[in-house]
Formats: sequence, structure tokens, C-alpha cells
Amino acid sequence: MWQDRVVYEIFVQSFCDSNGDGIGDLNGVTSKLDYLADLGVGAIWLTPIHPSPSYHKYDVTDYYSIHPDYGTIEDFQRLLKEAHQRDIKIVIDLVINHCSHLHPWFRSALDPESEFRDFFVWASEAEIKAEDNLVKEITGDSDNTHQWNAVQGQDEMYFGFFWSGMPDLNYDNPRVREEIYKVGKYWLTEIGVDGFRLDAAKHIYPDHRAKDNHAFWKEFKSTMESYKRDVYLVGEVWADLPTQAPFAGGFTSLFNFDLSFSIMESVKNERLVGATIHKNAWRLLENQSPISLFLASMEAFTRNNPNFINATFLTNHDQNRVMSFLENEQKGKLAPAILLTFPGIPYIYYGEEIGMRGMKPDEQIREPMLWDDEENDGCRTRWMTPIYNINGTTPSVNQQRSNTSSMYHHYRRLIQIRNQSEALRHGGLASIDLKDDEVLAYVREYGTELAHVYHNLSGQSKSIVKAPGDMVFVTKDSKLEGETVVLPPYESIIFISKPQK
Repeated sequence: MWQDRVVYEIFVQSFCDSNGDGIGDLNGVTSKLDYLADLGVGAIWLTPIHPSPSYHKYDVTDYYSIHPDYGTIEDFQRLLKEAHQRDIKIVIDLVINHCSHLHPWFRSALDPESEFRDFFVWASEAEIKAEDNLVKEITGDSDNTHQWNAVQGQDEMYFGFFWSGMPDLNYDNPRVREEIYKVGKYWLTEIGVDGFRLDAAKHIYPDHRAKDNHAFWKEFKSTMESYKRDVYLVGEVWADLPTQAPFAGGFTSLFNFDLSFSIMESVKNERLVGATIHKNAWRLLENQSPISLFLASMEAFTRNNPNFINATFLTNHDQNRVMSFLENEQKGKLAPAILLTFPGIPYIYYGEEIGMRGMKPDEQIREPMLWDDEENDGCRTRWMTPIYNINGTTPSVNQQRSNTSSMYHHYRRLIQIRNQSEALRHGGLASIDLKDDEVLAYVREYGTELAHVYHNLSGQSKSIVKAPGDMVFVTKDSKLEGETVVLPPYESIIFISKPQK
């Protein structure tokens, strides 16, 4: 079951270079599988690995191949085999809202008489001006306002939601659906991946055709399940809950952006708050909390898909990194303590477990993973110049492994506790009302196992009544005074009571 797994997102370009060319690759990922298994990871999400003209690979030129910088299809099959031997599943980024302007489909479509012309969305300037729905505004997942792109010598322009180098595919054309479904079938049945992360899922159709969007993804899901019954599909739908909810019917999971912002803002503000996507950013919600936001999301999502599982996370490759947002190591440890004790499938962005920093532009939130010090780190990628994560600023994996109080050991310990607790993996979520908005407290219950979890969001110590069971996660500074536990600032405590055998 996917709730049993912690997922680790890898931006391949920056993770591990196996051949000395300075670029991360698939063999580099394979070489770090034992590290990930020891961390407790149960699945990997690889950002796009297909041929592409960009460093980020979100503009695909061939859906059936591996980018040569990353290796070969044989290298990928070896990674898949080695991962499965360690009970680690592989999810790949599948970018089907658009392709590259260098994809053969689009190169051919530039000819108005081509059979591939209708693979893309075209309109004349008069049609665009006459139809308000064809004009877009800035959104949280795209600041591009010039979606219609001219072709020299032609009256019609093509649509690219993100930019001119990413022309949108036309899903009103049955041939496009057929081709994309063939791509999915290839990776699921011939190669054997376990699932897909679906990029830009909200934009298959424009916002005013939301019902067509929902219907497409239900069709996509049923088609993929016909190829692989237990396929895992996680969608990126950057939107508030009312907009997101109907998409749940087409996915196993959706990334819960509102929960992410709620956790991060609660930790940053040192009190319980909620947050929700609003226009091209998000806004705070008073009298809300990560718990209330999560419960509301599950109610909405399961109305559309009874088997839905939330995909939870702190940040990803499109957002400022946790440590740069929180600017405090204690808070940087508190946020994952919340994430990894919440329901859902938790996602960790590579380098979070060692406290890597980064602020936009995008390249700087995708800096090279630090495995060792500069002289001994033959695996470190060198495709870009880091400014946030360099020797002396962020301790490397090897440095942190030898320090039991490090961020690495904090993450590893939390993941191990989660992996060993059925309540933390499968239990429900119920708030514990302490009449204190500086403490996030909840109980998770599964069968006869109970997990009571307390997080002190504030800079002041808090006294907590001891809950049933053993204290399985507690800092050395926490003190047990009779039936009361003194919880230091920005710290967490977990009590777990298990059934007697």
C-alpha cells in the first residue's frame, strides 16, 4: 500500500554524477539506492528523464527514450530492477499537457497541411480577441501571459500555457489521446514503472472547460489501470480545494498544496494557522490549522474518489526550500516532524534531509546534492554554480551521518518511527484541543494502536500531560515530571501504545 511508503523526489540533473561529466544521471541514482533504503524511503519520484532541450526536461522531444545525459533505457531498467530488489518503487514524471517545440509532432505541425497540425491548439488573432476565455492571466504555476505564439508567415497562432517552447497538446483530438495512452502503456508494461507524476494536470483544458478536464483524467486513470491494475497516479493541480477536489476522481493522489502551506506557515508564525492558494500565491486563514485543512480536503477528495490518498509534502522543485523559508534549524526540524506524523503519502525533496537551502530562481532551488566535502565528493554534480549549498554552509551527508543530532538523523529517525507504526501510516486524524494555539496536537488510531503527537510551535516550553504508551520520539531536553512532560521550544513528542501480544 502506498501509505506504507515515504516518497523521495529526485531532480536527476543535481543528484549524483556517476561518470564525471558533471551532470546527474540514472546510474548515479542507482548508486545511492542503499542510502535511500537506509533512510527509510519506499518510493522515488524522478523528475523528467526524457530527451529535452532544457536542463529541467519539462519540454519533451521523445516520450520513449532517456535523455543521453542521464543514460540509456538499459540504465533505467537496471535502476528499476535494483530499486525493486530493495522494495523501492519508481514513479516517473510524465509531462503530457505539452511537449517541446522541437518534438517531431510540432515540427511537422508548423505546416498547416500536416496530419499533425491538429495535435496542437491553433487560433487566429481575430478568434482570440473575440473569445475572452482564450486570454490568460498570471497564475501560481505560470507567470506567462503571452500564451498565444505567432508563426512567421501564418495567420494562426499556437497555444502554449507555460511558454512558446512548450506548445499545448490538443486533447479534443482522439489521435493525441491514443498516442499519449501508448506512451503510458509502454512505460508501465514494457519497462515496468510503478506509476506517474502528472505535471500541470489542471491545464489539459482551459479553466472554463473544467468538466472536460475532470472527464479526461478519469479516462486516463481507467486506461492506465487497464494496463497495470495497481498503477499509482499523482497529479499536480495548483489550485484551492474547491477547484482541486473534482480532479480526485482521475488520480490516486493529488499534491496537497494547502496543507503544505498550512504546515509551513504554522511553523513560521509559531501558532496554528491555515493557508490556501489564492490567485498566484496563497493567503492565511485564521481559526484554521493543518488538521482542519487536512480533514476538509479528505472529505472533499473522497467524495470524488473513495480510495483517494493525500500526497503530502513541505516543498518541491518549484518552491523555495524549507530551510530558506523557515530560516531556523529548529523550525527546519519541526516541519518534517509534522509532515511525517500526518496521514497520507509524505514526499521529501532531495536534500531536505540534510537541510539544503535555496530560493528562486528555479536553478537555485535545484542545486547539487552534497554527499561529501568538496575534495572527496566525486558524485557531486557540477552543471551549475551553487550559491546556497557550498562547503561550510550546509553540512554534507557524510558529515551529518557522524553527528547524531544532525538534520539527517532527525529525518531518518522520524521515517523509521513512521515505518514501524501502523497508526502513523494508516490511522485517522483527530485533533487534541489543548486550548493553546501554539501547540499542534493530534491522535492517530489504527486498530488497537494509538499514536498521540504533540508539536510545540512556540519559543516557550510547554507542559503536556503524558499520553498512554511509550515515548518513541522525544528530545534529550524534554523532561518527564510525574504525569507531565515539559516540551522544549520547537520540539515534538510522540507517544505510541501498541496492543499486547
